[in-house]
Amino acid sequence: MRLNRRQLLSLVAGAAAMPAGPRTARAQAYPARPIRWIVSFAAGGPNDTVARIVGQLLSEKLGQSIIVENRPGAAGNIGMAAVLSSPPDGYTIGFVAPNNAINATLYKSLPFNFLRDSAPIAGTMLSTNVLVVHPSVPVRTVGEFIDYAKANPGKIAFASSGTGASPHMSAELFMAQAGIKMTHVPYRGSAAAMNDLLPGRVQLIFDNLPGVIEHIRAGRLLALGVTAARRSDVLPDVPTIGETLQGYEVNIWNGIVASRGTSSEIIGTLNQAVNAVLAEPRLKARFAEIGGAPMPMTPAEFGNLAAEETEKWARLIASTNITLE
Repeated sequence: MRLNRRQLLSLVAGAAAMPAGPRTARAQAYPARPIRWIVSFAAGGPNDTVARIVGQLLSEKLGQSIIVENRPGAAGNIGMAAVLSSPPDGYTIGFVAPNNAINATLYKSLPFNFLRDSAPIAGTMLSTNVLVVHPSVPVRTVGEFIDYAKANPGKIAFASSGTGASPHMSAELFMAQAGIKMTHVPYRGSAAAMNDLLPGRVQLIFDNLPGVIEHIRAGRLLALGVTAARRSDVLPDVPTIGETLQGYEVNIWNGIVASRGTSSEIIGTLNQAVNAVLAEPRLKARFAEIGGAPMPMTPAEFGNLAAEETEKWARLIASTNITLE
């Protein structure tokens, strides 16, 4: 059948008014390309380990590659600056940990405001730091270590993954509450610190449990106490530091943020995918192996946690006059 001009124009106009088909919808759906996940510490450290565990399963859930990019330096500020200055399109996300809450007060002239300029997405893992010493240190308990440190003021060198990172601040809080003095030796990430701790060139570190668990199990390092309020399920015989030093507590939390202005739809998509991954038995088992537990949260809940932790560390820094070295 041949169509006249009026019929043809009517059909064309009708087609133009129809909704786009599945092909167009798929092209516009988020995510349509790989997502870059910036981790502000060196490869091989505990933060990197957690990101790669979550990233692998998140990639499967979203159907796009999650590319973990390590941007170490300045206790995580270099990586976070890259995240917060990225386009708010959901294709650059950032790994968040206690160091970001600490840095908000410790660094006086950051080019960003962590809480104001970030869009919280989801929590990932809850864990603890653990005080570990080289076996050559002549102590076996937290109490013995405090006595040893008091007898050797300033002579004990403690490593950290960087000035202002949670291992550093855990040690600062410990020194303040125990009334001892040690010498801080910062490194560019936990993996670098281990290179000097394992042969005994420094004596201890308050490191994230995922980063030291295998060294503890192998007997290369001795665990004296965990920083959290309760004992770790993977180290049930290791006491909390608070059992000896009343009131001492540091929890290690991880999560994900994007830059301010990222749409609620994108944040919702990522939050739903992350929480689905955290509910998977294989992730729970993997986290348990490294001493952590899933920490599913809504974006608002994770934002509140970050704000509360920022306030907590601000109070400590102000009361103890901690400054950058």
